[in-house]
Amino acid sequence: MTRAGRLEVGIVGAGHVGPVIGAALGGAGHALVGITAGSDPDRAAAVLPGVAVMDAPELVRASQLVVIAVPHDQLPGLVSGLAELGAWQPGQLVLHTDPAYGADVLEPAVRSGAIPLAVHPAISFTGTTLDLRQLRASYAAVTAPAMVLPIAQALAVELGCEPVVIEEADRTAYAEAISTASEFARSIVGQATGILRGIGVENPGGFLSALVSSTFDRALRDASPPDPLSPSDIL
Repeated sequence: MTRAGRLEVGIVGAGHVGPVIGAALGGAGHALVGITAGSDPDRAAAVLPGVAVMDAPELVRASQLVVIAVPHDQLPGLVSGLAELGAWQPGQLVLHTDPAYGADVLEPAVRSGAIPLAVHPAISFTGTTLDLRQLRASYAAVTAPAMVLPIAQALAVELGCEPVVIEEADRTAYAEAISTASEFARSIVGQATGILRGIGVENPGGFLSALVSSTFDRALRDASPPDPLSPSDIL
């Protein structure tokens, strides 16, 4: 049962991101209408048990909030293709999760009266329910027209994230920062575990786990501004 004011949500994209976003919104009380088919139906079903699998146009027409979680190069064509089919509805919320695009990529849906929102949770998705805990400790980049920005922020909070507004013109730079951090982390860990494996360490990932986690935590703390002084610190 959903609470008053909740939305009927359709998930377009059954990769690592879409089912997790759907589970988070379902946990916030929204009703899940369905999800499109993916390459790993068992994994998606494990995250969203009992949720119907539907074709994208049918799903979009039946949803008040459409979450699009597809690969970067597929997003523009998907949005415009659904527009050509007349799937977008006036007043419908359309949210995508791509880091590099802002709200402008949803313009074909906007021309049909839909409301565009861009919300990117800054985590590395595994596509499992473990991601729900990571969402509750993460930030999300939100971009939307000024009048509907509070909606994007509210949905980010319902995912468990702390929203941070990123301007439309800054989404490319934002995506570069996300890509740099992700690729650097994977590269360095891969190189270090390869060296340890080469000298006979049987579980190099486990061996480095605490070291890598504590090192990154310290680097992130050093990169953050210091907390404001409290009155007791001043006195």
